Parts: sequence; C-alpha cells; structure tokens
Amino acid sequence: MATVYLIPSLLAEEGLDAIPSYVIDAIKNCQVFFAENERTTRRYFKQVWRACLPGQEIVIDNYEWHVISDNSSEIFKQKIKEEKNIGIISEAGCPGVADPGQTLIAIAQEMNVEVKPLVGPNSILLALMASGMNGQQFQFIGYLPIDNPQRIKTIKDLEAESIKKKCTQIFIETPYRNNQLIEALLKNCNYSTKLCIAVDITGKDEWIKTKPIAEWQKQKPDIHKRPAIFLLLAG
Repeated sequence: MATVYLIPSLLAEEGLDAIPSYVIDAIKNCQVFFAENERTTRRYFKQVWRACLPGQEIVIDNYEWHVISDNSSEIFKQKIKEEKNIGIISEAGCPGVADPGQTLIAIAQEMNVEVKPLVGPNSILLALMASGMNGQQFQFIGYLPIDNPQRIKTIKDLEAESIKKKCTQIFIETPYRNNQLIEALLKNCNYSTKLCIAVDITGKDEWIKTKPIAEWQKQKPDIHKRPAIFLLLAG
C-alpha cells in the first residue's frame, strides 16, 4: 500500500533549524513528490540532506516529480494505485494548510491511503503562540479582499466578530501589499483592538509584536515585501 507523507518546508531561507531531522527519512521513503514549486523544493531537499547527512548529496533525479496543479489529481491517483510512496511539499510551511496540497490529501483520504503528517514550522500557529492572543478560539481567514471598499467591510466584520466571540482573527497578505493592509487596519479598527504583526518567522530578522491599534498608529512599521502574518483581537 502507498503512504502519503506531508513534508514540511522552510518559512525562511535561514530557518533550517526548524526542520526536524527525521524529515530526511520521509524523503528517503518516497518515490514520487508532488510539490507546489519543484525548483525550490529541489533546492530545499539538498539543504536538508547536507544538514542531516554531512558529506552526502541527494540524487534528485532518482525521484519522480510533479507540480501540484488542477491537472495533477489523476496522476496522483495513478501513483497511489501503483503503490508508490508519495511526498507532498508546500512552498512554505506545512502542506494542506493554506496550501493547494489539500486537494491531493483529500484524494488520499477518499482512497483510504495512510497519510502521515510530519511536524514542521507553521506560521499560523507560531504567530498565534507568540501573540498573547486567544489561543482557545481563533480562525484563519487567508487573504482579505483586494478591492478597498470590500476590504474595509471585511476588516470591520472581522473586528465585530472578534468582539462577539472573543476570537482571534488570523490573516495574510501578498508581501508587496503588506503596508497597504496595515494602513487599512490602522484607519478602520478601534483604538483598543490589538493587532499582532509577525514578520520573517524562523528567519534571522524575525520579529513578532502585539500592540493596540493606537500604539501602532504612533509608529507604523514598514514591512514591504517581507513575509508576514497578521492577528487581530478586539474587545
């Protein structure tokens, strides 16, 4: 029977220490990989291999590679029928969490195949852990709308829901639009609402800060083009 391994990847280029050494065993056990980005996954595997097995090199071409796409489902099913061990790798963090690999994982569950999730860095949980916000009740929203009026409405709705449920709202943005999102939050949230901004998680320039909106307004950060995640708690 095939086994599907969910292999964590780096959140930051310098974050190799956040990857458990046993990930190398999962890589060795696979014959096929489905990756969100084949090029960066190949580079990442070489890094892990050198770190865990000094003096050795992974032979990349010994493995079969596929990019996760709308057309990969049938190939994935076929590899399961061939009883191949399969690795699914996200571009950053954990497969299946804010990640297109979830579609393939759902297929594996439908086909009653063993799915083995491996521990690794996840920006959602790491940011929540460090935020000091409600870790008992939270939700991940993903990306907010790009359209400005719709974005403002969504921010106000999330804040109102946070007040009502005492719920931490977690969301992300494309790095080059980070500053615009911060501007929208500072203009449309209550002064007392807490905002956590977590930047470059697991990287050498990581910082995670939680402050009321009123404090952020005094010193607005510039995180243009830096990977970040945002958490909001009102009430």
